[in-house]
Amino acid sequence: MGAVVAVGGEGVARRHNEREAGGDPTAHAEVLALRDAAAATGSWRLDDATLLVTLEPCPMCAGAAWAARIGRVVYGAPSSEAGSLGSLYHLGADPRLNHEFPVVHGVCADECTALLQDFFADRR
Repeated sequence: MGAVVAVGGEGVARRHNEREAGGDPTAHAEVLALRDAAAATGSWRLDDATLLVTLEPCPMCAGAAWAARIGRVVYGAPSSEAGSLGSLYHLGADPRLNHEFPVVHGVCADECTALLQDFFADRR
């Protein structure tokens, strides 16, 4: 899985999932990219940024986007197992939280789904 954080149309951070490689359960691509973007911009508030990801973020990653006050999230493939920006939950549009953000889903969905299928096939 991969994630890019863009500000003003320019990528400021790009990461992939490192959970297995690093033995870190929080090393999802989104979390790592958000950390790098905060360092690159000098601010934890990423309200002018867009997070682009292959797979719909899980609860942890959607929560990290919320905590970063992300401006927008764009994802390709939905996640029926852990999708937290539309499939199972919608943390980006929960009025009980103090930050809501737009979500664009299904961008290059077929290509993202194929990438994910290949990724998981190689792991099995």
